[in-house]
Amino acid sequence: MRGRLRVYLGAAPGVGKTYAMLGEGRRALARGRDVAVGFVETHGRARTAELLDGLEVIPRKRLVHRGATFTELDVEAVIERAPTVALIDELAHTNVPGSRNAKRWQDVEEILEAGIDVVSTVNIQHLESVNDIVLEITGVPQRETLPDEVVRRADQVELVDMAPEALRRRLAHGNVYAPEKVDAALSNYFRVGNLTALRELALLWVAGKVDDQLDRYRADHGIATTWEARERVVVALTGGPEGDTLVRRAARIAARNKGADLIAVHVTTADGLSGADPAGLARLRTLVESLGGTYHQVVGDNIPRALLDFAGGVNATQLVLGASRRGRLAQILSRGVGVTTTALSGSIDVHMITHAQASKGRVGPSPSRAALTRTRRLIGWVMALAGIPALTVALLPAKGDLALSSEMLLFLVTVVGVAMVGGMWPALTAAVAASLALNVFFTPPLGRLAISDPENILALTVFVLVAAAVSVIVDIAARRTREAARASAEAELLSTLAGHVLRGEAAVPSLLARMRETFGLTSVTLLERKSEPSLDDLGEPGSWRIIATSGGPPATCPGASDTDVVIDDRLVLAARGRLTDAADRRVLEAFAAETAVALHQQRLEEEVDQVKPLAEADRMRTALLAAVSHDLRTPLASAKAAVESLANTGIAWTERDRAELLDTAEESLAKLERLVVNLLDMSRLQAGVLGVDLQPVALEEIVPRAIDDLGQSRESVEGDIGVDLPEVLADPALLERVLVNLVSNAVRYSPPGEKVLVGASRHAGHVEIRVIDRGPGIPREARDRVFLPFQRLGDRDNHSGVGLGLALSRGLAEAMGGTLVPDETPGGGLTMILTLSVPT
Repeated sequence: MRGRLRVYLGAAPGVGKTYAMLGEGRRALARGRDVAVGFVETHGRARTAELLDGLEVIPRKRLVHRGATFTELDVEAVIERAPTVALIDELAHTNVPGSRNAKRWQDVEEILEAGIDVVSTVNIQHLESVNDIVLEITGVPQRETLPDEVVRRADQVELVDMAPEALRRRLAHGNVYAPEKVDAALSNYFRVGNLTALRELALLWVAGKVDDQLDRYRADHGIATTWEARERVVVALTGGPEGDTLVRRAARIAARNKGADLIAVHVTTADGLSGADPAGLARLRTLVESLGGTYHQVVGDNIPRALLDFAGGVNATQLVLGASRRGRLAQILSRGVGVTTTALSGSIDVHMITHAQASKGRVGPSPSRAALTRTRRLIGWVMALAGIPALTVALLPAKGDLALSSEMLLFLVTVVGVAMVGGMWPALTAAVAASLALNVFFTPPLGRLAISDPENILALTVFVLVAAAVSVIVDIAARRTREAARASAEAELLSTLAGHVLRGEAAVPSLLARMRETFGLTSVTLLERKSEPSLDDLGEPGSWRIIATSGGPPATCPGASDTDVVIDDRLVLAARGRLTDAADRRVLEAFAAETAVALHQQRLEEEVDQVKPLAEADRMRTALLAAVSHDLRTPLASAKAAVESLANTGIAWTERDRAELLDTAEESLAKLERLVVNLLDMSRLQAGVLGVDLQPVALEEIVPRAIDDLGQSRESVEGDIGVDLPEVLADPALLERVLVNLVSNAVRYSPPGEKVLVGASRHAGHVEIRVIDRGPGIPREARDRVFLPFQRLGDRDNHSGVGLGLALSRGLAEAMGGTLVPDETPGGGLTMILTLSVPT
C-alpha cells in the first residue's frame, strides 16, 4: 500500500515549515507511531534544532563531487529502516550528481511506494507553475523547482502562513539568517512588497488545492447541489453576435467578487449543431482568456440540462445567459433555452442579459431539424394514429363529390407529413392505416375489405409503395443528417483541442480535465505499467502507476474503469462515469494520443532540464580551454621574453632598456594574475562558495582607488562622486573589482580622446553607480549575452581577454545584493548601471 504524503507549504524561507514538520513528527511519536528523520536542514536555527531531540535520525549518505563531500538523503537506508513516518525536508532540493535520483521529490516517491508515510516541506517559489511569476516579483531566479502535480497529489497540504512584518521581525532578530546576512536579505528578497506578493501566491495556490479536494469530496459523496464556497461565474456562449456583450458583463460580475472565476462554455448538440461560427467562437475564446477566464466546450442533446450539468460540475454560483434571439412567434411556441434553464437552475443564480440582437431572430442558417429526436418520433406516432382516422371522418361526408384519386392524394399528403415529422415506422403505420381506410370506406364494394375494380388494386398498391418509399428516404436523410452533425461536432471538438495544443495548453492534467468535461465523465486517469506487459495485469492495481488524473476517485487499473483506451504497451487511459459508444471512442482516442504526446514532451523537457547543467558545464570547460590557451600563453610569453633578455649577460642593456623590460614583465604578470583571479572567482561564484563581507562602504573612497588601479588608462577616466552620497552595503574588495572591470571595459571600447565618466546618485533606498562611455554600444537584443562567460561581442581578434569581465562583475554585484544592467548612453555608447542598497 502506498504511503501518504503531507506537505507544509510556505511563502518564503523562515516562516516555520521545518519547525512545523518536526512538531508534527513529535506529535506522531507521542501518539505511538514509529517516526524517523530522513533529512532535516536546520540552517543553524537553535529552536528548530531543539525539536530534533528525542527523534531518531537516519544517517545521511555521503557523496564526493568535484573534490568536495556532500550529504544527501539515504533512500535505501530509509526504506530498509521502514519507519511508519519519515520526515524529509526540502522537497524541491536538487541532489548532488551521482545520487540515486536527480531530485529529492523522486526520492520521496520511492519511499512512498515502499508504504512509508512522508512529511515534507516546500516553498511556493519552487513550484514550476509560478516560477516565472516569482522571478518577476523578486528578480531572483529559482533553479530548484518541482512539478506542481507532485504537491497536488499530496494527501494533505498545509499552509504555514506568516505576515510579512512578522517574518521581517524574525529576520531582524537573527532567527532566520546569520547577522551578517540580515541587512542584505531585508533590503532585497525580504522586502514587504515581495513577501506580500509571495504570500498571496501561496494562498491562491492552496485555495486551488482546496477547490480540488472539495470537488473530489462532492463527487465521492454524490453531492450535486452547489456549495457557494467561492464565486464562479459561468457564461453560456452560442457563437452569436451577442457573445462580446455577455462575456464582458460576466467579467464585470466576477470582478465584483475578489478571487471569483470566470468560465465560458459552449454546448455543441449531438443531434444537430446550433449553427455556431467556429471563427466567432475562436474570437470569443480569445476574449475570455484575455479577461482572465477559461473557455470550455461540451456536447449535450439537451442544452439547458448540459449547461446546468456543467455549471454544477464546476460548482458555479452564477450563470449568465443572453436574452433569446428568437422571434415572438417562436418564443410563444417554445419556452427556449433561457426560460428552461432558469426554471431548472435550483441554487444557481441565472442572469438573463439583454443585448442588441434580442428578439430580432437568428442570424444565418437555422439549425437542422432533420435529425429525429424522441419528441419528433412521438409527434409522428400521434399524427399516424390520430391523423388518418381524423382525415377519414372528414372525407366521409364528401364521399360522393370527390374521386378516388383525389381521396388517395389527400391520404398520401398525410402519410408524407407523418414521414417528414416522425420517420419511417410511424409513416409505414400511417400508410397501412390509410390503405385500409381507402379500401373499406372509399373503394367499392364499400364497407368491406375487398376491391372490385382491378385499377383500384393498382392504385392502392402504388399508394402503399410511394408512402413506404417516402418514409424510407426521409428516415435515411435524417440518419445522414445526424451522422453529419456528429462528425461536425467531433471536428469542432478536435479543432478546439488543436487550438489548446497550439497555445501551449497541452499539459497532461489540462487535457484530462478537458476530456472529463467534454464527455461528462466522473474521472479520467492516465495509467502507466510498472513492469513488462502481461495478460492478467489489467485488473491488478499494483501493476499500474497513476501518471495524472482529473476528477473524482481515479481508476487504479484498467479493469476498474468503465472505459479504457490503450495508447501503447505501457500507457492506458482509464475513464469512469459512463460507457462510451463507438463514436465517442474515436474522439477519446484522439485525446488519448494527444495526452501521450504531451506526456512524452513533458518527460523530454525534464530530461533536458537535467542535462542542461551538464551541457552548460561542458560548454564552459570547452570555452575556458579555448580562451585560456591563448590568454595564458600571451602574458607568459611576454614575461618570459623580458626576463630572458634581462638575464642575457652578453648584451649591455642601458638603464632605460632595463626599465622597459621590467615594465613589460610586470605588466604581463599583472595581466596573468588578473586572469587567474577572475577565473577563480568565477568558479567560486558558480559553486556558490564565494566569501562576501558586506559592510557600509563610502563610494568617495572606493571609486578613486578603482580608477587608480587602471594604471595609465586612468587618464581616460573622469570621476564625479558627490561627498553627500550615503554609504552603500557592499564588500569593499569586491566592489573595487567590479568597478575596475567596468571602467577598464569602457576605456577599451571608447573612441580616442573620449573620456569615460563614473558618476553616482541616490534613488530611494539604493544608490546607482553609472559607468558611461561613448563607444559603439551594444545592440538591445545582445545585452543579456554580454554577461555570459567567454563572450566578447564584436571582437575580431583574441587579444581582449577571455570575456569574463562583465560576467564576473554581474556575479559579484548580485553576490553583494545588487544588480548590474546595461543601458544606452544618450547620443551613443553604453552605460553600465550598478545598483547597491543603502544600509538601513
